Amino acid sequence: MTRIIAGVAGGRRLQTPTGDRTRPTSDRVREALFSAIEAWAGSLHDLRFLDLYAGSGAIGLEAWSRGAAGATLVEADRRTADLIRANARSIGCDAAEVVARAVASVLAEPARASYDVVFTDPPYPLTDEALAADLALLVANGWLADGALVVVERSRRGPEPTWPAGLEPLAGKRRQKKYGETTLWLAEAAVLSAADDH
Repeated sequence: MTRIIAGVAGGRRLQTPTGDRTRPTSDRVREALFSAIEAWAGSLHDLRFLDLYAGSGAIGLEAWSRGAAGATLVEADRRTADLIRANARSIGCDAAEVVARAVASVLAEPARASYDVVFTDPPYPLTDEALAADLALLVANGWLADGALVVVERSRRGPEPTWPAGLEPLAGKRRQKKYGETTLWLAEAAVLSAADDH
């Protein structure tokens, strides 16, 4: 079991998948993640949130609880995706869209909407090359709003993600946060000027 930390559903319990199908983000790392997002955005109110490799859905549902206008959660394992739907119902979240497909196949399609914040927590065995391909598809297929924040959770022992053109790591100490065996890497999407748009 895990809990929503803050917001309208703060304290509510969420079910977590059994076995080794997922690697839940610890409460400490989740709190640090949302502190970093709120430091960047001011607040999550009215922002659209994309949670990739969503597991129990704790991150995307936490974003909704803290005011996100909507959350899309992508999880390839169908039983786990059903669990996310059950968790959303249990906390009264009707703004969550759960997509039960592989992340790479979802991102390979043109986005139906762009997102202000993207969190991706791929399995640690996912290769750096596959992660780089995911990030490139986020940029290429219109998943990112102008100036969107992208946060990647990886093993502390791994290298920094390969950021594609159109994603710039945040400056200085905001670029990465380390907690135990986990590192969060943060980057921002380019803002297109009116001239760039033509």
